[in-house]
Amino acid sequence: MVRGTHDSLEDERNASVLIYVNGVMTPRDEAKISVFDSGYLVGDGVWEGVRFKQGVFVFLEEHINRLFEGARMIFMDIGETFESLKGKLTETIEANGMTDGIHVRLMVTRGNKKTPSQDPRLTITPPNIVIIPEYKTANPDVRKSGVRLYTSAIRRGSPDYLDPRLNCHSKLHEVVALSQAIGAGADEALMLDINGFVSTCNATNFFIVRSGEVWTSTGKYCMNGVTRGKVLAVSELGGIPAVQKDFSLVDVYSADEAFVTGTFGGITPVSEIDGRPVAKGSYPGPMTQRLIDLYDQEVGAYIAKATA
Repeated sequence: MVRGTHDSLEDERNASVLIYVNGVMTPRDEAKISVFDSGYLVGDGVWEGVRFKQGVFVFLEEHINRLFEGARMIFMDIGETFESLKGKLTETIEANGMTDGIHVRLMVTRGNKKTPSQDPRLTITPPNIVIIPEYKTANPDVRKSGVRLYTSAIRRGSPDYLDPRLNCHSKLHEVVALSQAIGAGADEALMLDINGFVSTCNATNFFIVRSGEVWTSTGKYCMNGVTRGKVLAVSELGGIPAVQKDFSLVDVYSADEAFVTGTFGGITPVSEIDGRPVAKGSYPGPMTQRLIDLYDQEVGAYIAKATA
């Protein structure tokens, strides 16, 4: 059983969804990409996960802007604009008759290679664009019980060899970190930066609450998640002191509360870190619940504005 922030309720409708593959709507069990695809061969590509709620792609501008930023970083011309990508996403949603409760994975790789190689000059097709829409509802039991974290020996890297802020297809170090955590009996991995400070989790951003303040890492060695940014923003609006700073496991082990953030799960409480319980009692804790409420209001305001 998969337990963690990406744990979702089973939905039989997903068996028959249509997946966008380079302009063609393809049944899920027939969707394919070439074995010469750059992403498959060498992890050469960028991606985004986007929620579709009440007829609206939530915070789409931030997601697509980050996709383009990542593509520029790896010297890849997607050959698309914001509007054209939004059009492809909309086309995919409409082809499936979807209206609410959807999580969409948008993936762009450099294209197919002439022969297996890292060399981008051997790419012989335009970028491959794949859009996978799924009916996905986060398992409510996870928010009630919280997730268990284990501090991995795998560190978040330095920006001078693979910037951890880059949302690319090369995720092997995070997979290894998560595998360590699972082997230790936890749900997800907590990762430190190159200086030994707490950075992030393998697939979500990490926060702690201490004496009424909300702390998260500096953002230098982690994916600067869209939800992470929204939590910092709503904290400020709600009068909650929220800081981005260096802190260590000493601070984490004595935190009043801890939680993680991500596009799919939103805000998820943490119940245990390295075998040590976080706070006591039911989850979410009071500050985490307050932030959940503020974040949900932010999502609601975005949808209301988009549909006005």
